[in-house]
Amino acid sequence: MAESTVAFRYAKSLIDLAQEKEKVEEVYKDMAFFRDVVRQNRDLMLALKSPVVRHDRKMAVLRAIFESRVNPLSFTIFNIITKKNREGIMDVIADEFIRQYNELKGIQKVQVITTVPLTDELRTEFINVVAKATGKQIELEEKIDPKLIGGYILRIGDRQIDASIRSRLAELRLNFLN
Repeated sequence: MAESTVAFRYAKSLIDLAQEKEKVEEVYKDMAFFRDVVRQNRDLMLALKSPVVRHDRKMAVLRAIFESRVNPLSFTIFNIITKKNREGIMDVIADEFIRQYNELKGIQKVQVITTVPLTDELRTEFINVVAKATGKQIELEEKIDPKLIGGYILRIGDRQIDASIRSRLAELRLNFLN
């Protein structure tokens, strides 16, 4: 079965259980914490994915790192995932849980890439325009890329608006070549 399908099912079950137990916010924070830890510690994720490392060792590592830091409900899912030999996709499950949480709460993740940091006024304008267009609460992630020369690239889900000078110059170059 595809990794994303399995992750979707585990995340859906966890979000449903968290809603039932009224622990959605706590479990969300735990999944974000787990995701941050594995992103910062590549060796941890490699150990979880490794077929050489025994499952009891993987569970011991998870217990040492997370048991005292996360809600018991979140740790229970870690335990279940490990018993089902799915610890190699725990990062994908955490990402999927966060995606489903955002959908549940009406939160839209938006990325804006510019050549310089946004001013408060521009940041507010981006948030307001996207919120009006999507009807959702916006979480804006800012990145800086001096290669754009000027302008911006706005990514909303799988859509992208490229208003950068670099892309305009590339278009002009193609027009001159034709």
